[in-house]
Amino acid sequence: MSGRAAILAKVRASLAEAGDDPARRAAVEARLARPPKGVIPARGKLPENARVDLFETLARKFAATVQRVRSHDDVPKAVAAYLRAKNLPAAVRVGADKRLTAMPWDRQKALEVRAGPSDGDDEAGVSHAFGGIAETGTLVMVSGKDNPSTINFLPEHHIVVVEAADVDGDMESVLAKVRKKFGKGKMPRTLNFITGPSRSGDIEQKIILGAHGPRALHIILVDG
Repeated sequence: MSGRAAILAKVRASLAEAGDDPARRAAVEARLARPPKGVIPARGKLPENARVDLFETLARKFAATVQRVRSHDDVPKAVAAYLRAKNLPAAVRVGADKRLTAMPWDRQKALEVRAGPSDGDDEAGVSHAFGGIAETGTLVMVSGKDNPSTINFLPEHHIVVVEAADVDGDMESVLAKVRKKFGKGKMPRTLNFITGPSRSGDIEQKIILGAHGPRALHIILVDG
């Protein structure tokens, strides 16, 4: 008997349950097929414009910077402007997301766009968020070659593009969209929730930015 089997056997014995109870199995399968919905706070139950405004307000509260643009075509210019404002090299790491690769990066003649996962030597990386959560100012990132998780954590400056239409009021609504898009058994390997830049506090409660990831988070919010 394996260690796992021995532990489970002891649990069943303590509960006075048989190892294979058809009624219990049916109850579990029914619950998994139709999971109950939890209580959703009213804070995020707002019209779209108000949700996006709340998302921006809370993202700024947690030390992110936010810039709103009219369309995806405005993103490369906004990225280049951010790098200049921060006195950073004119180079960014970008994944294979079709929404990002379709943008007119070539209009920014001085900007170098590097493709693929970050190798740890990039000052800035650009990702496209799956969505946003208004009630907490949080970005939702799904892993994969389109938006490698290394870009989320290795560059000092993380620039994230998110569409206003993809900002939902609460976490539950975003998770429902993730399940709908990927389906059972096809979920992304990781799902990252990012609220502001990386931070940590020592015993004296001094906040240090960039402790476990980017020290700066810049959100480009596409209204169009």
